[in-house]
Amino acid sequence: MNVSTQHPAEDLALALEQGWLPIREVARQTGVNAVTLRAWERRYGLIVPQRTPKGHRLFSAEHVQRIQTILTWLNRGVPVSQVKQLIDNAQPVDNSAENEWQDLRQTLVHAISQLAERRVDDVFNQAMALYPPRTLCEHLLLPLLKELEQRWQGQFGAQMERVFFHSWLRSKFGARMYHNNRQLNGRPLLLINHSDLPLEPHLWLSAWLASSADCPVEVFDWPLPTGELALAVEHLQPRAVLLYSSKAINLAVLPKLLSGTRCPILIAGPTVCIHQAELAVLTQDIPELLLAEDPLSAHQLLTQRGLL
Repeated sequence: MNVSTQHPAEDLALALEQGWLPIREVARQTGVNAVTLRAWERRYGLIVPQRTPKGHRLFSAEHVQRIQTILTWLNRGVPVSQVKQLIDNAQPVDNSAENEWQDLRQTLVHAISQLAERRVDDVFNQAMALYPPRTLCEHLLLPLLKELEQRWQGQFGAQMERVFFHSWLRSKFGARMYHNNRQLNGRPLLLINHSDLPLEPHLWLSAWLASSADCPVEVFDWPLPTGELALAVEHLQPRAVLLYSSKAINLAVLPKLLSGTRCPILIAGPTVCIHQAELAVLTQDIPELLLAEDPLSAHQLLTQRGLL
């Protein structure tokens, strides 16, 4: 359909009445933000929407379906540069698919080793413009964190690199969440670092994924004592609480800690594997207690429960 005429404003209204979708609605339906949709169009020709004379992008139901197909391939680890040939020409993915992600991770590892904050920021910003948060989390950030932890085992300067990168990650995601919170209304998701380790990166990944789903978030980067969690819930009225820990926790005080929270509680992180049997029993006594081992499964579980 060509929506261009002498009266762009009238054309846009008519097109919307006829079922065309503006970019903000497509972003809402697909979870792919407008910046990424424009990058896919400009750099790869993956999506070619209609345009009004004033340049407003308009999308059809077929466009939305194509975006869902693109996401399917991205979630399988296919780099965005190879998706068009898969969809349009039915060409197989070549062996460079994983290599592109690996090259990106190695670029970041090198920048981190040099404490090159601007380089880390630039590389991540470029990736963030091309991929949805969940894809970046699964194929870039989680493998990167695992690779870094292996690199840092017994290496001189490891703590320096760890503090540098974890501080950057918290600042980066904290700034984005602050900006998003200013645009969003509604009850927040409250995330709490329930271990005594500072700068838990998976906690901030979980917060970023939730914020990217248009959910307000509040992050407490330190444990709360028994009694004060219920007080925080009373003040903030969150839609749910996520307690994250990469270490063993004191299960004996957990029921008392959760007492009076009156909202779903999600315990996340390696602590779920550490206390798997005990926590499984506890979920039978506390109906709204949920368990997730990593940021991706936490995001999926919150989404399935209608909490995001």
